[in-house]
Order: sequence, then structure tokens, then C-alpha cells
Amino acid sequence: MGGCVGRYLESWEDTQSRGSSRNGGRGGRNEPLRKDRPKWKSDYPMTEGQLRSKRDEFWDTAPAFEGRKEIWDALKAATVALECNDHELAQAIVDGASITLPHGTLTECYDELGNRYMLPVYCLSPPMNLISERSDEDPSDSPEPPSASKKEFQLKVRMSTGKDLRLSASMSDTIGQLKKQLQAQEDIDATHQRWFFSGKLLTDKTRLQDTKIQKDFVIQVIVNPQALSVSPAATVGSSAPPAE
Repeated sequence: MGGCVGRYLESWEDTQSRGSSRNGGRGGRNEPLRKDRPKWKSDYPMTEGQLRSKRDEFWDTAPAFEGRKEIWDALKAATVALECNDHELAQAIVDGASITLPHGTLTECYDELGNRYMLPVYCLSPPMNLISERSDEDPSDSPEPPSASKKEFQLKVRMSTGKDLRLSASMSDTIGQLKKQLQAQEDIDATHQRWFFSGKLLTDKTRLQDTKIQKDFVIQVIVNPQALSVSPAATVGSSAPPAE
């Protein structure tokens, strides 16, 4: 069974490397996004870090494929929402971008111009043989000295708008503090920010040291569309969301 899954994934990645295609069009059928995520097994035991690196590599190169960058960005935001089990948000992102799902999954979808987009399974769910990185750590290295938690570093943040930036952070910082730093830097109200790491929603009270994040890892930030529809000047003047 594992060999069959491996051959399927190799075939999938070969197809994906050629990018999206216009063959077949939208097909005229659109199904709601299904809640169940694909189950698959990697050819080799994969750590959480390796999975994140594989996903980052795909999303960094996806806009180079055929298709529109804004659709790739929407698909990426939808996959992050699904990893957080926020199905309603994922469906709203898909609907807002006018993405058609012939089979109710993101493995194959189309934009309103008929461009086809195919996402590999490793972007939609972790493998069944995922290895926790904690098992690879030396127990003697687990407790961090208090002084190390205050050492500042550049935290890489990847926003749903497609923009990458870096924030000055320490492992003792909370997500709430980093949201305020991002607000000051990008004029995006903290209440319109949703931070994710390793597919999990990070609460304002969560500290970076609790996420087990490392230097070169990336935190995903989904920006509420309402924040993007308001001008920077209006955002600074009022933190309240626009009336519906």
C-alpha cells in the first residue's frame, strides 16, 4: 500500500511541476469544500520541519506556474484555514476568489477564467507517518535558560496578501505583542490579524517559546479582508471594523 501511495505522489508532483493547465476548463460543476482532508503516507518518515519546508518551497514557486498570483495566494490562505480546522473561513476565501471546485477539494480547482490549479496533498494535510520534532531533541537541550529567551532575532512573517517581512522578536514575546508590532509597521489593526504556525492558530497569550519555532521557520498571518478594504489613514484613525 505504501508503495502505491509513493508512486501516486511521484506522479502528482511530476504533474504539479508542469504548473496549472487550461485543458478541460472549469467543467461547469462546483461543489462545496469538503471538510475531510486527504490521508496519505510519505515514502519516508517526515518531521514537522521537513513538511513545513516542503510546503514553503511549493508556495514560493507556485506563482511561477500558469495561473494568477492572487488565486495562488487565496488557495494558500484557504489551506492554512483548513489546517486550523476553520472550514467556514476556507470556504469564504474560495468563494471570495471565485474558485470552482469540481470535486469539492483543493487538489484540483479552477478560477473564473478557466485556469486550472492543482495542489499536492502535502499542502492539504500532514502524512500519517509524520514524526514529532520533539522526539529528535536532546532532553538536555529542552529547558532553555532564561537569558536565551530574551535574545532577539528576526522573525519571518508571511502574510496572506503575499508580502513577506521580518519582525524583531524574542522567544519570550507573546503573539499579542507581535501583532501590535505588525500593526505599527503595516497599519493593519491587531484585531484583523490571525497568526498560524504549523497549522495551528496562535492565541494572543501564546509565547514564541511555546510554539517551538526555530530561526528559519515562517509564521503565517491571515489578514481579514475588511482590513485591506480600509485605507491606512482610516485604519489609524479608528480600530473598529466597518459596519456591515
